[in-house]
Amino acid sequence: LKKNKFESLRKVSSMTSYMKSLKYLDMSNNLLRHDGAEVQCQWAESLTELDLSSNQLADAVFECLPANVKKLSLANNQISNVPRGMVELRSLEELNLASNRLADLPGCSGFTSLQFLNIEMNSILTPSADFFQNCPRVRELQAGHNPFKCSCELQAFIHLERQSGGKLFGWPAAYECEYPESLRGTQLKDFHLSLLACNTTLMLVTALLLTLVLVAAVAFLCIYLDVPWYMRMTWQWTQTKRRAWHSPRVDQGNVLQFHAFISYSERDSLWVKNELIPNLEKGEGCIQLCQHERNFIPGKSIVENIINCIEKSYKSIFVLSPNFVQSEWCHYELYFAHHKLFSENSNSLILILLEPIPAYLIPARYHKLKALMAKRTYLEWPKERSKHALFWANLRAAISINL
Repeated sequence: LKKNKFESLRKVSSMTSYMKSLKYLDMSNNLLRHDGAEVQCQWAESLTELDLSSNQLADAVFECLPANVKKLSLANNQISNVPRGMVELRSLEELNLASNRLADLPGCSGFTSLQFLNIEMNSILTPSADFFQNCPRVRELQAGHNPFKCSCELQAFIHLERQSGGKLFGWPAAYECEYPESLRGTQLKDFHLSLLACNTTLMLVTALLLTLVLVAAVAFLCIYLDVPWYMRMTWQWTQTKRRAWHSPRVDQGNVLQFHAFISYSERDSLWVKNELIPNLEKGEGCIQLCQHERNFIPGKSIVENIINCIEKSYKSIFVLSPNFVQSEWCHYELYFAHHKLFSENSNSLILILLEPIPAYLIPARYHKLKALMAKRTYLEWPKERSKHALFWANLRAAISINL
């Protein structure tokens, strides 16, 4: 009875109820509809094969189907979902739902004997991956020519094909990506995403671990290179400069007042007081030295006094020894003097090596001292008394200036 103008599916079912031996009925290419009326459909109990393709049937058709049908075609209709409250078709073995509006694979709760399912050319983007678990008797699934969206959700369906053992009909030619645009035409078998890209938890854990490793590495480098110390010193220097800028110009003291500022460890103070100061401040040429014990201004912070003394001195003399590298304040003085060296592009540092310093004794934070000792010439205090005169002459020549 195909290619006619039948309109009511319920009336067709009522008509077949008088046909006691009817097994096969073709009602394709008609105008059949079913509005879900309360009056139940009455089909011939002998009907086992029914073709309702190319009609105007919607989801309600599942309420008006013959209970004993084995082969059913509902292709090319307007079905968007297989409702839960449908008539159970326990004998149905083959179901054709091609060219409809289904968005996912149907379950098999109403088709316990289903073996063949055709769901091609629907609107399925990401089909469920648990289809064969819910439909253990299905031997063949035709799901090709759907607008598959190639994303993480589709990965499980692709793995399903490998596990199904060839149950996907038309694989791989009929299964291609439709979305996104960049992957259109790519076969699903060639679409791969990493486990990290699809597992949000794993991605978050990996990102967290990488962040922790990065933070730990940065923290280690900061501690090893003593970055907090340098930041603190830069802050102190900036604050001192700011206070000096806002203070009266009389107190700024931009004019040089000393020939040299002396930086030394307290453990080397005897040599400074008994040898260095007497030999430079007395005798030929009056050299004015800035020493923290006599020239620091009471009331100001130590850091501020250090900066002021270095800026008021033409040179900065550093008495180097193993004691020097162990002194925190000597490091402050070296840092600010080195800062002045680069900020003013001057040649203001004089290094006196009082005692040899083994490399292993110099802490990591003294990398500037290592660089200075490697690149700059320094005066070495001679042990022989006969060479002392030449040492003092060279030192006087290095700081000779008319203030």
